[in-house]
Amino acid sequence: MDHHYMAKVIELAKLGWGKTKPNPLVGAVIVKDNKIIAEGYHREYGSHHAEVDALKKIDFQAEGATIYVNLEPCSHYGKTPPCVDSIIKSKITKVIIGMKDPNPIVAGRGINILKENGIEVVTGIMEEESKKLNEIFIKYITTKRPFVILKTAMTLDGKIATSIGDSKWITNEASREYVHHIRDRVAGIMVGVSTVIKDNPTLNTRIPNKIVSQPTRIIVDSNCRVPLNSNVILTAKEQPTLIATSDKSSLENRKRLEDAGVDVMILPQKEGRVDLQHLMEQLGKKQIDSVLLEGGGTLNFSALEEGIVDKVLSFIAPKIIGGKEAITPVEGKGREKVSDAFQLQDVTYRSFQQDLLIEGYLGGEN
Repeated sequence: MDHHYMAKVIELAKLGWGKTKPNPLVGAVIVKDNKIIAEGYHREYGSHHAEVDALKKIDFQAEGATIYVNLEPCSHYGKTPPCVDSIIKSKITKVIIGMKDPNPIVAGRGINILKENGIEVVTGIMEEESKKLNEIFIKYITTKRPFVILKTAMTLDGKIATSIGDSKWITNEASREYVHHIRDRVAGIMVGVSTVIKDNPTLNTRIPNKIVSQPTRIIVDSNCRVPLNSNVILTAKEQPTLIATSDKSSLENRKRLEDAGVDVMILPQKEGRVDLQHLMEQLGKKQIDSVLLEGGGTLNFSALEEGIVDKVLSFIAPKIIGGKEAITPVEGKGREKVSDAFQLQDVTYRSFQQDLLIEGYLGGEN
């Protein structure tokens, strides 16, 4: 039954997608006499944590009960008081935890406090599932850098557009809708300036009948070439928009962008382009815990080469375009040997009608 209740906890935690960042996704289930007596989850940043959300529903009266949580209860003061205090006061006798909190200021401290107060603690129930649920939080809280997801969409022969740049649409509506759900979950969406110039995207989240979270738009633009009449600039006062540029860019252009409501970030160059490692460091300082990279082939290769990509989502549509001049999802210099290719790990597959999504992680040396 532990796995049954923890699975329920994880599903509850997912209800907070897009709203808790940069905090983790957490659910809680309180059980007594083999019956769920309360449920809760972390609804949004700054709100009650999952444990308190559940305990409030039973007026903190849980003597002899067991609480299931996917993440170790906090033991420090943040936006809210420590959850361990509420658990102890409620007279819960057993706490079952999916995974220990990787946050250095927690890191087992909550578990120790619970044990010191005579509460039985069990850890590691559905631990891998709990880690996957909070992969963004784990990366951000341990490195202070965003978790980067590289998303591509291509035809069966590896093209993202025709030789004349036509790309509407490579994938089907179901695939595109799923991407908007991913946008709703992340804190930032990043493209290169060439994508803005060629496609003039809006880079927002659109999900019918749902209040969505709009990510910060991040445009990598070494020379501030982004057109002032592009959609991302015209709507900069409605949705946070950041231009990552270099100190070589035009002061006049920077001023115009700032006047349009854009956050202009000046970064050092690396081989004539914005230093992506430095960009990730600065985004982390802005509490941007996750980035969906939907760039063109040049930016995609640079991101892979610089080692900033954590996860890859590659959609493949059963279409064939052909043509040696047609555009591919990863360009740049590329790797000269197949043995040096960027290798995905922990690969999974799923379909969206006729489209295929390959999902995997980049780890180790590539």
